[in-house]
Amino acid sequence: MIQFFGELSLYAALIFSLLQCVLPLLGFRHKEAHLLAFARPSAWAQAVFVFAAYLFLTIAFATNDFSIAYVAANSHPSLPLMYRLTAVWGAHEGSILLWILLLNLWTIFFSVSHTFFSLPIPAVDALPIKQKAVIHYHQQVLVLAILGCISFCFLIFLLFTSNPFLSSVGTPAGHDLNPLLQDPGFVIHPPMLYLGYVGFSVAFALTQAALLCKQLDSAWAYCTRRYALIAWCFLTLGITLGSWWAYRVLGWGGFWFWDPVENASLLPWLSGTAFIHVLILAEKRHIANAWAAFLAILCFALSLLGTFLVRSGVLISVHTFASDPARGLFLLTLFVVLLFASLIIYTYGTRSATITSEKPFSLFARETGLLLNSFLLFTAMFTILLGTLYPLILDALHLGVISIGAPYFNKVMMPLLFILMIVMGLGPLCQWQEQLLQNLWQQVWKKILLSFMLATLLLWGVTGHLDIIAIVSLSLSFWIIQSVLPSAFYLPGMSLAHIGFAVLVIGILLSSLLSEEREVRLHPGNIVTLGPYQFLFLNTQGTSDTNYRGIRANFDVIKNNHHVISLHPEKRIYVVRDMVMTKVDIHPGIFRDLYIALGEPLEGDDWSVRVYYKPFIRWIWFGGIMMMTGGFFAAFSRARCKYNEEK
Repeated sequence: MIQFFGELSLYAALIFSLLQCVLPLLGFRHKEAHLLAFARPSAWAQAVFVFAAYLFLTIAFATNDFSIAYVAANSHPSLPLMYRLTAVWGAHEGSILLWILLLNLWTIFFSVSHTFFSLPIPAVDALPIKQKAVIHYHQQVLVLAILGCISFCFLIFLLFTSNPFLSSVGTPAGHDLNPLLQDPGFVIHPPMLYLGYVGFSVAFALTQAALLCKQLDSAWAYCTRRYALIAWCFLTLGITLGSWWAYRVLGWGGFWFWDPVENASLLPWLSGTAFIHVLILAEKRHIANAWAAFLAILCFALSLLGTFLVRSGVLISVHTFASDPARGLFLLTLFVVLLFASLIIYTYGTRSATITSEKPFSLFARETGLLLNSFLLFTAMFTILLGTLYPLILDALHLGVISIGAPYFNKVMMPLLFILMIVMGLGPLCQWQEQLLQNLWQQVWKKILLSFMLATLLLWGVTGHLDIIAIVSLSLSFWIIQSVLPSAFYLPGMSLAHIGFAVLVIGILLSSLLSEEREVRLHPGNIVTLGPYQFLFLNTQGTSDTNYRGIRANFDVIKNNHHVISLHPEKRIYVVRDMVMTKVDIHPGIFRDLYIALGEPLEGDDWSVRVYYKPFIRWIWFGGIMMMTGGFFAAFSRARCKYNEEK
């Protein structure tokens, strides 16, 4: 029964997505008002049926309905309820359904919030009231139609290649959820990441609608930047949570490995960051409108590319969902068709639209900084894209097999990062349109000197030696913080996001410089020293839960002859999948983490143990949270987001 109603809901959603897409587009083309009116009710109806399908699948997992193949493949009666509910998106079919559900949530959010984000600004406010209403209505209908088209494509993909409601063969007891995903981080990481991915579709649809209406103006930039900011915030949170999940679950003490799938999430983040900064220029100065429109297309295209890479089987990663070439071909075709169609509309719209520009600006004006910032971010994105796809292209053309890893990305990204941080520090100190170099230098040199002195003293104090790259990195971080502090009152969102980025860089730098790790062989009663801490191996004991059994090691952590904490890393065997997992134990702190991972058992009750001392590692995630919070401030600070702000 669940299977029947779930599949029926998906087909009903498919029909309404087609109505949401086709009828409004026909109405816009032939100026038929009654067809335009189908957009909103069709969007709401589609959302209701997609939610119903998702609810039916959730009920199937909660009740262990193993007559559905997807449930049987990703759940088990012994799986805790929390993970049965999140197992809905634990594999390919359910993750696509989640993708579509979030797309519908974004569509409804746009439908009810469009008025809030479309505040009157001079470019539109000068028009008669009736004409303004028509422009806003037509653009809103077109946005809903484009979102309906995207949803229709993914519903076709879901129903005909990835149906989560197919019947299972026989009545299996279930194969359990991948143990890597049985973690609290998995409960919130994928939805947040997908909210970011999918959210850029609204900015994309707004841009396509503006191009079709020949209204690529400051009104479009104002509205689009709000949705792009919210999507960027969720993507920032998703990436931050993914880094935290990798640190806690994979057992190697790291937070980022330049994994191809990790890169796939970073690509739209970089292009989205560039997009948001260029939209400021389009909104306030009528500059770079076409560049901003191109970046809107790029953000959405990279989100689709990430979906393809994770599900096509072309990448081997702990993060991938599926390895079905047929599904990958469908997604690749969808990616090419949507990208080709959007570029045609882009060409038409940028040639037809009248894009006015204000008077020229000087070389050291804030406009230059924002443009340079966007090009640097675009270059960083393209560098990572090339490093991710180049091995795949060579392999596809049978030109050899190569592997591009962390050394490549670290070497090529470091110079770009330094230049970007210099621009980030200069931008808030510059004025709009005109900026004298002499006046700028008077503001800059004291901050540069103070930042250098602070960085040098801090490095010498915590490490006892100096390193030129570390000094430059820390100096630039302090430089960014100093440059945005004067703007904190009237631009709190921008200031907090930039400070968060600086904190993230400080966390990465200090944790990499100060971290210590040891892999040792320990017998109960042995002690290993790391940093100022001693780790006393007490004993091991058996442990078990509903779906696993294992061994728990007990450690006492001692500092200056005082007991600090007890840690209990585990080695687990998940019975159903017969899969061995390392469950680390971490004592977190603002300035350091103590991290223990239990390795393999050795003869004579000895164990292989990895111990980590990770100073400032938490600052990485604090920085990510600060960036996300700053983005939300910027998106919802209505009073501080007016057209003539800072003019």
